[in-house]
Amino acid sequence: MYSKQENQRLKQEFWTAFAQKYPRKWVLYDTKIKDFSFKFFVDNTKAQVMIDIEPRNEEKRIAYFEKIEALKNILEDEFIKDLVYHKNYTLENGKTISRIWVEKRGITVSNRQYWDEIFDFFNEKMHALEMFYLEYDEFIKDIE
Repeated sequence: MYSKQENQRLKQEFWTAFAQKYPRKWVLYDTKIKDFSFKFFVDNTKAQVMIDIEPRNEEKRIAYFEKIEALKNILEDEFIKDLVYHKNYTLENGKTISRIWVEKRGITVSNRQYWDEIFDFFNEKMHALEMFYLEYDEFIKDIE
């Protein structure tokens, strides 16, 4: 079991190593849609690559989610399989967002032997989500 400080150092080393292995600029928050972002997540049970749709306006949030859901067949046939779609996902803080994600289980950030596997998963899945988004961003943005 690591102390809080050791955990922070380990996570910092993890993200630094990831950036060194895959030195590129990810889209992440630069989607040109307010409160619509791509995220990486890793803990001691899983790694996830996700799209979080978080506008305060529920109608906008659902509209963006439904735009992506309308492209589900294309997204899964041409870009990335095994996605989970959750229109009303509740965060730990009680906030409701929409989330679409893919995950890899059976790994842990605390064990360096898994890092390359996590890095490769992150790179492959995030790249696929970004390619999908860059191809269909105009359709997704057009919710008015």
